[in-house]
Amino acid sequence: MASLKDIAKKCGVSVATVSKALNDQSDIGKETKQKVQKTAQQMGYFPNAAARALKTHKSYNIGVLFKDEAGSGLTHEYFSGVLNAFKEEAESQGYDISFINNRFEKRELSYTEHCKYRNFEGVVIVCADWNDPAVIELLNSPIPKTTVDYVHQSCPAVSSNNIQGIEELLRYVYRKGHRRIAYIHGEDFSYVTKERVTTFRKTAEELGLYVPDEYIRTAEYLKIEGAAKATEVLLDLPKPPTCIFYPDDTALIGGRNVIRERHLRIPDDISIVGYDGTRMSQLLSPRLTTIRQDTDLIGVEAARRLISLIEKPKTTLVERVVIGGTLIPGESVKEVTPN
Repeated sequence: MASLKDIAKKCGVSVATVSKALNDQSDIGKETKQKVQKTAQQMGYFPNAAARALKTHKSYNIGVLFKDEAGSGLTHEYFSGVLNAFKEEAESQGYDISFINNRFEKRELSYTEHCKYRNFEGVVIVCADWNDPAVIELLNSPIPKTTVDYVHQSCPAVSSNNIQGIEELLRYVYRKGHRRIAYIHGEDFSYVTKERVTTFRKTAEELGLYVPDEYIRTAEYLKIEGAAKATEVLLDLPKPPTCIFYPDDTALIGGRNVIRERHLRIPDDISIVGYDGTRMSQLLSPRLTTIRQDTDLIGVEAARRLISLIEKPKTTLVERVVIGGTLIPGESVKEVTPN
């Protein structure tokens, strides 16, 4: 790999001049600067990251905290989509990304300690247990950060529009004639769950729709077992629902299996809706009615907000950015006569 000395020799200038040209400083001539930059490119010069960090006091590295308790990890379309878009946007602005962990040389570190050890410029928290003391410590630290699908007073947040999504889904199902509508939602402690359940109840109230308490069940996001058990309970009720909402397209598979095991047909005997808009949901037969979340825009906005906070801390607002989703009608909701 070419060095500054090699470029200086080729251009017939000093190493100091090469350094100034590559750092786009203004105290050298335009022609000299262009010549040095072109020569560096031709010789395949890349600045040494460690040397650049010493010179600029910046690592140009962003930490990613992603701890998925459900165990789906990067195989889950929503998270992988958000992270991929975040990565591409960060890289386009000259930043690398690294995942945060709490282990180093066989000893435990807090997330905050790991960020300081790696000299991260900032952190994006995509998925975590928000009640974990280590996560709370990171949120309260002075490290620039952005959260996804969680609002904290210390940093910008980017999230999908859960209010819009659930309202659109419920109004769509209601227009199809359903009046016995159940909702299997995610974990109660989740910020996303609180928004969705509150919106579900509020929209039902606006529609004059009665939702008995036994129609509201809890199951973990992304796990089919809980959704399967909740579906069994709902189907065993004296007056079972005609349509069931699920926490997400993945958990819905558990409920779908139970429905099929009971020789019920979707949507002829019972209707179902999911959330996320995964590719898998549109491969099912019948195609799933769901909300597609804009993972690309969520990831891009999270990167932009974080980098703005890193580079312009005094002029970057700590605000929440809400990204709308899209209703996919699918084929899993039957039109029925209101009863």
